[in-house]
Amino acid sequence: MNKKVNIARLSVISNFFLILIKLVVGIISGSVSILSEAIHSTMDLIASFVAFFSVKVSDTPPDERHPYGHGKIENISGVVEAILIFIAAVWIIYEAVHKIISGGKIESIGMGSVVMLISALVNSLVSMQLYKVAKETESVALEADALHLKTDVFTSLGVALGLGLIWLTGLYFLDPVVAIVVALFILFESYKMLKKAFTPLIDVSLDNQDIKTIETVIADLHLHAHEIRTRKAGNYKFADMHLEMDPEIPLKNVHEICDQLEQILKEKIRNLDVNIHVEPLEK
Repeated sequence: MNKKVNIARLSVISNFFLILIKLVVGIISGSVSILSEAIHSTMDLIASFVAFFSVKVSDTPPDERHPYGHGKIENISGVVEAILIFIAAVWIIYEAVHKIISGGKIESIGMGSVVMLISALVNSLVSMQLYKVAKETESVALEADALHLKTDVFTSLGVALGLGLIWLTGLYFLDPVVAIVVALFILFESYKMLKKAFTPLIDVSLDNQDIKTIETVIADLHLHAHEIRTRKAGNYKFADMHLEMDPEIPLKNVHEICDQLEQILKEKIRNLDVNIHVEPLEK
């Protein structure tokens, strides 16, 4: 859990730093695309706090009221983060349209471009670390946080490119246009994250690879099973099945076989909880 919490804390710190420099340069320059990035980073900061809280709670051991653990809080966190991304995108579009209507020039284009490149570099490094830990721990919350920062990398580069084009052409309307393009990209990413995070809340089955692994292990042990059901909650996985066995086998041996099956499955599928119901094999 410490590894997940530490990387989530790093995300919070980096977002706070980037918000400060984007706000300062955005206000000085008057660039709506830089200010839109500050808004985006503010949403990222809120999302980072949500991820930080959820990864601390999700690994809390099961208790009397939550016998299956607290894993789904990571999915809830992912949904919240996706909604925050969506709100940020709508806000950016609103500000960009207002800028197109009202017009205005941009100052300190060079400073703005440097800040965007710094933002892209910082978020790229933090995002890679988040994705690495998210993959190792199968954390939905950290993956959502990494997605936030990944979108920031591309949007920051887009804003830097837009400012560069303004410097070359003098076409200031490109600033809000770039901001709108950034917002549309963010909307697309928020949809993907919402779909990924929300689906497990309705107990979707494990992916095909995990299901295939379960079936293969059962077959390798020369066992017969049916009604195999699986589901996922955050980074925790659950499987239950009806196992058919010869009624002549002693109960002690049946128990040992079930333990063996459970142990092998847990070795092959991380964070798996197995529930086996034994039935007499019909001859």
